[in-house]
This record gives sequence, structure tokens and C-alpha cells, in this order.
Amino acid sequence: MTPAENDGASPETRASSRNDENPAPGLTLGADSPLGAEVRSGAQSAAREGSHMIRRIRLDLAYDGSVFSGWAKQPSLVTVEGCLEEAARLVLRHDVRFTVAGRTDAGVHADHQVVHFDVPDSAWEGLAARRGKSGDGQSDTPEQALVRKMNGALARVLSAVAPPLRPGARGAALGAVVVRVARAVPSDFDARFSALSRSYTYRIADGLARQGPLNRTTAYWCREPLDVDVLNAAGERLLGLHDFLSFCKPRPGATTIRDLHSVRFERNDQGLIEARISADAFCHNMVRSIVGSCVLVAQGVRGFEWLDSRIETPARDSSVRLAPPEGLVLESISYPADPNEWGPRARRTRSRRPER
Repeated sequence: MTPAENDGASPETRASSRNDENPAPGLTLGADSPLGAEVRSGAQSAAREGSHMIRRIRLDLAYDGSVFSGWAKQPSLVTVEGCLEEAARLVLRHDVRFTVAGRTDAGVHADHQVVHFDVPDSAWEGLAARRGKSGDGQSDTPEQALVRKMNGALARVLSAVAPPLRPGARGAALGAVVVRVARAVPSDFDARFSALSRSYTYRIADGLARQGPLNRTTAYWCREPLDVDVLNAAGERLLGLHDFLSFCKPRPGATTIRDLHSVRFERNDQGLIEARISADAFCHNMVRSIVGSCVLVAQGVRGFEWLDSRIETPARDSSVRLAPPEGLVLESISYPADPNEWGPRARRTRSRRPER
């Protein structure tokens, strides 16, 4: 998805959940791979342990999407989810299944992504028993141990699946995923449905002078300079609660009604245009379609009345431009400040679906 911006929406705008569907196959390390054999051995050992009490774990992470074929597992492709699950199996010696706050497409980055997964309590306790010493000489907490071990396991997984680009390089994707925080959370926390909002940044290098090798995978290269004031005037026309069918790729059984909180374009210190966009949730391709449409207006290809018509008469339309994925970054996921509200928020989000 784009980001695969198809994530949980507010109670007023949510479609029914599709999280219970079976996931696609994960990446394969190969029958002869020592790393693959270790993963299989750990999973088989965990399967023999029998039933246990379940612990829910939240991970906060970041990744460089330029080296992945998106978030979601796909056969024979290197994806963020596939690598993360392989690393978790190495660390926990148990199969895990992740629920993500918002899936992302190939080339889309995340500075703050959130996932949750469930493991037997024995696996969590076993992690604590294997924990090491931190820099101050104190024993790691289970949370600290999980962060340290996950990042170490990710280095192994990414080295195994990414070919070296130069002599001595361990892998093109090494370091492309970093787990920043791990914590045990209440069992009713849901990374997707407990969220209040998502925020994205989209960067545009407009004009040849602002384009360079160091931003080729992190910004949209637009040939001509753009007027930021026109971009903002275009974005403001889309704010509010609307059916965004004109700006997304609909999914079966899912609503395209969303509450767009803000769209703001401004130049950063490097002269790049940054669009900051937030909403309760985003449909598939919605952020990139919004940016692409605003750029069309700023280029003079389309007028404001065309943009208005896309909201007033929602329909799939080839005239809407999809901006490239390279400039898109998932910046943050917002949750209720009170952990006691995580479960009720998730239940409200799941339970209501509007009529078109």
C-alpha cells in the first residue's frame, strides 16, 4: 500500500477490519541457508512448548523504504515485515505475527512506525533470563534486551538477503530498519485501531538546483519550481471530513471517508518543499494523490475548480496524479495519552462504519 496508507480510521470514518485475513508468505532465506535453518529450528522448538499465557509487545521503529518492496510480506521479495518477523523469530525463538499502524509501499520511508505482536509469557521471560549488561554495568530490562537483540538480529537478516554493493559491504540494506523502543502493553492495545491519527511528511525538490544524489531516494524531483502559496491554497480545499474516493485506491469492504486534519507546505532550510499532512487515517495512495493533485494545480495543469470537483463528486479518475513514493515519510502515530483508553479506542474504531 502507499504509504500503504490504508490504516485504521476514527470511529466516525472506519471501515470494518481486515486484519484477520491470513498474511502473505514471508521472505524465504533458502533451504540451505544457516540463518534459515536457525529460524526453523527455533520455531519448531517453540511449537513444542505448548500453550502459554500471552504477552502483548509494542515496538516503535523506523526504516529506509528505498531498499524494500514495501511493508507487507510478499513471496520472493525483501519487505520490512518479512525481515522484522525473521529477526523476531531469531530473538524470541517463536513465530510472531505483526499488526502495523499503517502499511507502506515500496520506496516509502518511516521515521516512526508502530507494531504490536503477541508472544507466550515464557518467551518473554526467557528473553529476560538471557539479557546482558548495559553500558553502566546494570542488567538490561526485558524491554532493553529486546531492542538490543532485535537490532542485532535485523543486521543478520538484512545481511543475508541484501547483496553487497562494494567489497567489504555486508549488505545494501544493512541498518535500513532500526527498532527504537520495545514495551509490554495491555492486551487490548492495537497498533492500528488504537491510533488517533497519522502524520506524514512529503518532500519535493523543485528545480534542478535543489536536486542532488543525496536526496534522490528521499524527495520527489519536480522539474520546474513551485509556488508554495498555491500549494497551500490547493491543500486547504481538501481539509475536513470527506469521501476521498477520488484520491485513493479503494479496497473491498473498506470506506474511503476520512477526516483530513491538516495539509501544509513550506520550504525547509535546504530549500526543499515539505508537505506535512495529518488525518485520522489514510486510504491506499491517499497522501501521494493529494500531493500529486496539489502539484498539478501549482503547475497550472489543473485549476482549483477541478480540485473542488474531485471532492464534490468522488470517483476514480485518471486525471488525479499519484506522486512518486520516494518523498513520503510516515512521521508519527498518535495514541491516547492514557493507556486505559487504548482498548476502548480500538473497540470504537472497529465497531462503527458510516453509510456512503
